[in-house]
Amino acid sequence: MPSLDPAIAEVRRAVRAALAPHAGGRVVVALSGGADSLALTAAAVFEAAKIGASVTAAIVDHGLQAGSDAVAERAAAQARAVGADARVLTVDVDLRHPDGLEAAARAARYDALRRCAVEVRAGAVLLGHTLDDQAETVLLGLARGSGAASLQGMAPVREDEDGMLWLRPLLGVKRATTRACCAASALEFWDDPHNLDPRFARVRARERVLPIFEDELGPGIAEALARTAEQLREDAEAFDEMIHETIEDIVEHAEAGISVSVAALAANPAALRNRIIRLVVDSEFGVGLTRVQTVEVARLVTDWSGQGPIDLPGCTARRAGGRIVFTARG
Repeated sequence: MPSLDPAIAEVRRAVRAALAPHAGGRVVVALSGGADSLALTAAAVFEAAKIGASVTAAIVDHGLQAGSDAVAERAAAQARAVGADARVLTVDVDLRHPDGLEAAARAARYDALRRCAVEVRAGAVLLGHTLDDQAETVLLGLARGSGAASLQGMAPVREDEDGMLWLRPLLGVKRATTRACCAASALEFWDDPHNLDPRFARVRARERVLPIFEDELGPGIAEALARTAEQLREDAEAFDEMIHETIEDIVEHAEAGISVSVAALAANPAALRNRIIRLVVDSEFGVGLTRVQTVEVARLVTDWSGQGPIDLPGCTARRAGGRIVFTARG
């Protein structure tokens, strides 16, 4: 018997580990028709059959390109050909989204995928992001200077606020491998023109910046960036555990808000103190603080000279005696 193509084997191994907890159930695979998601779909169907699970391929038609409906229907046909159920989900993208077209399309896509998963009673949604996507995410986070949270990249497993699991089985698999997997499986993938559009920062990082790094610093840059993300996620998990153990003893509910002990914040190192401040504001008011805002709040602890309240997104922070009080803005 001919041996299994190495690219097919690598993709299947990655998917096998992600599907193991979903034996006997159903999962949704986000399928665009591109090489990454098509390889993921084929591998998911193969591995699901071995554990009594089933696969629904969800194809989101954003309606942003001429002929997008035909691309979606072709992807659905390919999904059915490899043994998946398939659904085409048509969405309306908010072209006036404050964060731009890419963010608007992402928001519409994830909402549609989640609704599909709920309708088919799936336990998880599988996404086709690869090691290269992870490297690009880390690089963009580094360029924005947005701290360790962005440099952690995309998590392989994420549970949202409604309990839905979002899985990225291919974060350790190179994009070239998914293309080789499709070629070896006789699957014709679609190349999204948006993936070559230099208007998007991610495309510029992929097509211009990373190749320069590879040329000037040597091969393996994408792998190094992905390793950095994994290490930072491990550090963040340890920090989060420490914070949750600490926060119960130092936080109290206040009128229209919440307060934190100044002495407890001062006793912690800056990294932990800043994380506590960000977590308190995010959990109570649902907003994220920038580093500048976080450091300004921390000065109420470390450099107190009678300064007044600090305006933050959704709330204000002020020092009242031995506590930092966060109050909702009216």
